[in-house]
Amino acid sequence: MADHLDLHTVGDLLHHYPRRYAERGELTRLSDLPLDEHVTVVAQVADARVHTFNGGRGRRLEVTITDGSGRLQLVFFGKGVHKPRSELQPGTRAMFAGKVSVFNRKRQLAHPEFKTLGAESGAEAVEAFAHQLLPLYPACKQMESWQIQQAIDTVLGPAGHEEAALAGLIDPLPDSLREGRGLATLPEALRKIHRPATKTDIALARDRLKWDEAFVLQVALARRRRADAQLPAAPRKPVPDGLLTAFDARLPFTLTEGQRRVSEEIFADLATDHPMHRLLQGEVGSGKTMVALRAMLGVVDAGGQAAMLAPTEVLAQQHHRSITEMMGELAEGGMLGAEQGTKVVLLTGSMGAAARRQALLDLVTGEAGIVIGTHALIEDKVQFHDLGLVVVDEQHRFGVEQRDALRSKGKQPPHLLVMTATPIPRTVAMTVFGDLETSVLDQLPAGRSPIASHVVPAKDKPHFLTRAWERVREEVAAGHQGYVVCPRIGDDAGDEGDASKGAASPSPEDEAEKRPPLAVVEVAEQLTKGPLSDLRVEVLHGRMQPEAKDDVMRRFAAGEVDVLVATTVIEVGVNVPNATAMVIMDADRFGVSQLHQLRGRVGRGSAAGLCLLVTDMPEASPARARLGAVAATLDGFELSRIDLEQRREGDVLGQAQSGVRSSLRVLAVIDDEEVIAAAREEAAAIVADDPELTGYPELRTALDALLDKEREEYLDKG
Repeated sequence: MADHLDLHTVGDLLHHYPRRYAERGELTRLSDLPLDEHVTVVAQVADARVHTFNGGRGRRLEVTITDGSGRLQLVFFGKGVHKPRSELQPGTRAMFAGKVSVFNRKRQLAHPEFKTLGAESGAEAVEAFAHQLLPLYPACKQMESWQIQQAIDTVLGPAGHEEAALAGLIDPLPDSLREGRGLATLPEALRKIHRPATKTDIALARDRLKWDEAFVLQVALARRRRADAQLPAAPRKPVPDGLLTAFDARLPFTLTEGQRRVSEEIFADLATDHPMHRLLQGEVGSGKTMVALRAMLGVVDAGGQAAMLAPTEVLAQQHHRSITEMMGELAEGGMLGAEQGTKVVLLTGSMGAAARRQALLDLVTGEAGIVIGTHALIEDKVQFHDLGLVVVDEQHRFGVEQRDALRSKGKQPPHLLVMTATPIPRTVAMTVFGDLETSVLDQLPAGRSPIASHVVPAKDKPHFLTRAWERVREEVAAGHQGYVVCPRIGDDAGDEGDASKGAASPSPEDEAEKRPPLAVVEVAEQLTKGPLSDLRVEVLHGRMQPEAKDDVMRRFAAGEVDVLVATTVIEVGVNVPNATAMVIMDADRFGVSQLHQLRGRVGRGSAAGLCLLVTDMPEASPARARLGAVAATLDGFELSRIDLEQRREGDVLGQAQSGVRSSLRVLAVIDDEEVIAAAREEAAAIVADDPELTGYPELRTALDALLDKEREEYLDKG
């Protein structure tokens, strides 16, 4: 059990809850038995015989039962023969439950559950057996559900005496909270979840156990926030008429209301003497980079340095290019004639030795106020003059360790701003990023255009696909550009850019759809020979050399390439305002949030965007419904809810949260919004009142169990 299900103690076992419950159901007459269904029958044993086979090595018990309306055969094999052989003597009356199958054209039950009935057993006993709820546990090959149930039954002891077995349990919920919210006691909840008499029992038990999980987790996060607030940090207040003022004066547009509001929240945090921990959520294209850049300039004004961490080289180069463009001559600090300004350096793994040496020198002397890089920034060699702010782009692609390593580069903990374009529903933000304050940018900057999205059913309606390529040509003819996105690169199915990594686990129709996902290399070749033959088509994927990637992106941005056929390397941050059309091949192989991210690459300029989701899936399939949802709304928060409902939260929340994720058993992050919000309030109040939890010893113990080594580290780094 310990190895396969991670159950080591009696407590672990009691908190291994049933996944669902089977009902034995109504009693059935033998003459009315339906095939392939679970039935419960009451009958008398007419005959029982043991047969041997395989030269006497194998044994089979055949029992014939009758209820007056018909006869039925039961079979038991191997070691399962002993108990029924001794208990099911001819003349014995018993109840049997199992699935009806056919063997030799006769109906039978193989290895049914049974309960013998004494002469005095009345209708009540029969009814109770028939309607009993049977818990089914998350199991594995080495440990079947019924073996887990036996182990739990051993711990709970005889029915009606469970309270004694559960008396010593540590209850993490303070009595006042439990009574105030009308929740069951812990022993009652555990008894009802493992041995429910009714469905109401199950609901009561789950309500209570959800509270345990939400509350203990929120207490851990509340203590984390409190500990962070105690850390020292250098306040970073921008000087008046400094770099930030000069930058704002250069802007050719005014900031949106949202950008101004979020900037104020960030500057208020930066001015305090403990580190900012803020999560900046913003739809694709809502102007997060502008907000982050203003924060970085403010820190440089205050004499510090700012680092921006990007998940890929393509994205780091992109940020470097767009930030130096936005800053203009202000990015030429240290050069002759530039009174105001600061150096903006790029640091990636594939840089040449000389350029890298210069970048490292600029950082350690403080010549460079802003550095943009990949996790090359985290290496031991990289030293800062005075690191004041770390901006992490696309948090879900960064491990907590990496965030932490960069944080340790400052003389004091630097301020931290985490940006994500994946809209995170409020409950998830409260559960996973509970130690970060959240800011949301929910309006698009002026001049952004809406994106029209359509599903293209290539198999049902091939002429739709033909029309899709015509639309791409029309966009190019109008002076615009387009993307074609494919799930993989081409020479091997398990390669980078394989959408299945970010998508939901394969559904039955995906399994049925045996052809490998479409590949960049093949699709590009077909397009250049076929429907886009006279256009300038180029490919971009993760296996290309960094210089080649950068060259393609630069030429695409400069308008020298009409159509870019790419993997999801373009998913994050690629900004080409002239690109207006996107065709996503095998769109069903991508997750909902991923499709939304990809779509955000078009419509970034003044011309309207178009996104075509191409699929071979049949009309009634769940995959088509998912694509329909993406086509129907541009609201990322709505889509992220759909995404979470359609697959396990763990996939969406990413690996960085593994410690906390593994502790959630009954709490569903999306459905239990009210519980999580209420638990957060209660937790905050208790921690504010008693930070060390001296008055709550049971809660402390539960917290220590949640924060075993791995999780303690997770929360410390989070």
